Amino acid sequence: MLSRRHLRIKALQALYAYFISNSSDLAVGEKNMLISIEKIYELITYQLSFLQELVRFANLRMEENKKKFYPTDADLNPNTKFIDNLLLKQLAENRDYIRKKNAYKINWHDEVEMVRKVYGDIRSTELYGNYMNSDKDSFDNDKSFCIKVFRDQIAYYPSVISFYEEKNIYWADDIDIANALCLKILKGIKESDDEFQALPTLYNIDGKLDPNEDKKFLVQLFHKTILKGKEYEEFISEKTSNWEIDRIAAMDIILIKMALTEFLEFSSIPVKVTLNEYIELSKFYSTPKSRVFINGILDKMIEDLKKQKKLVKSGRGLIE
Repeated sequence: MLSRRHLRIKALQALYAYFISNSSDLAVGEKNMLISIEKIYELITYQLSFLQELVRFANLRMEENKKKFYPTDADLNPNTKFIDNLLLKQLAENRDYIRKKNAYKINWHDEVEMVRKVYGDIRSTELYGNYMNSDKDSFDNDKSFCIKVFRDQIAYYPSVISFYEEKNIYWADDIDIANALCLKILKGIKESDDEFQALPTLYNIDGKLDPNEDKKFLVQLFHKTILKGKEYEEFISEKTSNWEIDRIAAMDIILIKMALTEFLEFSSIPVKVTLNEYIELSKFYSTPKSRVFINGILDKMIEDLKKQKKLVKSGRGLIE
């Protein structure tokens, strides 16, 4: 499920923490990185369970309204389209989802006011109104609503994000990845799925002979970037003669080191893929001028490595 870009981001975060802390314990750094990745699935499960909690709250509210001293006709005969949502029912019955939710000990019992506020805000949207008043009763329609309401109303709801940030130090940086993967899970649920359908694995195994291929890529990228760090710094210094290396942004140095690791240690990854990936990462994780700087430095490095015949690629890595 995690893309190679997601893995690069997690490696970047772990390497930044490692270098900034001046750590010398590579094993501890690797362990912390892998824990932070495993925690992403817990965050995903929390987000999925929040959808379920909204259904539970809506149902509870419906039952309470029926017990009013003077209930209206709407109270006695409520529109149950939301609480009967076919996709959310299927997710609630999924054995893998239930197992994960129980393992993470997820519950929202102490967050009633937050759930009430989110539910109220969703009810006030045109999206909700159109869905509840629609005469389309189908799995696909219910699925489309869930995807839209998650994406537009739940994914970045401020108080929900604050709840996660207080709960786990890793989650402030992981919410973007978790939300993207939540949407992937919701989009992937089929009407024909039964309760035994497993949720996607965290590491992508589609089309891979080795199910651990992506995890190995992540660990090797982390290890090699550290172990070859001094060597790469000398190479960077050669290409930045007008700069003292300690004046270059720490994040830029790490991004260049990671790119060098991919150039030299991963023969199956095309040069252009690596170049584009780290230029893209620099846009989000470094300074506004970093993209141009990193692009220029990596171009020089690629040219030199080719001349020195050190840029050896094979298989998919030969694609230009």
